[in-house]
Amino acid sequence: MITPLEAAAALTAAAAVVLTVRESVWCWPVGLVSIAMYAVVFAQARLYGAAGLQAAFAAAAAYGWWAWLRGGTDGGHLRVSRIPRAAAAAIAAATAVVAAALGLALARYTDAAAPHVDGALAAASLAAQGMQARKWIENWWVWIAVDVAYVGLFLSQRLPVTAALYALFCALAATGVREWRRSLSA
Repeated sequence: MITPLEAAAALTAAAAVVLTVRESVWCWPVGLVSIAMYAVVFAQARLYGAAGLQAAFAAAAAYGWWAWLRGGTDGGHLRVSRIPRAAAAAIAAATAVVAAALGLALARYTDAAAPHVDGALAAASLAAQGMQARKWIENWWVWIAVDVAYVGLFLSQRLPVTAALYALFCALAATGVREWRRSLSA
């Protein structure tokens, strides 16, 4: 059953992603509203990794908001760039460790519906969010992979609106790749 909170969270999250594709700094405060709503939605669905992820997303959104305004050269606006190889390797390794740790913790200490999948997707989402905050174009590819997996997870937990939203996120992420490539080339 679709709740009004899930519907509102989905609409707000979609707006935040559209703003991200457009490189609007307003993606961050709009995203914070969605984050707060989804923390409740996911906790009610016993997706504790996804629920806890919202706290990390809130911190990343605050950082992203600052970085997009002041994190660029000479304290100016941040520009789209490619991820440095060393950062990519470090993020991949950290994601694997965090995914394993979260999966084990969720399996052992909660009644999580899908502890290992939930933990892995939470870790990968954190990686993508951090990459997005730095405006590394590769964040969109990570988001596409995460969003595809989340569609299945949300369908399995009877969250059809959120599953549809994440399917939409896949399309928006593909648009993000295209638009950010234009920015990168400019």
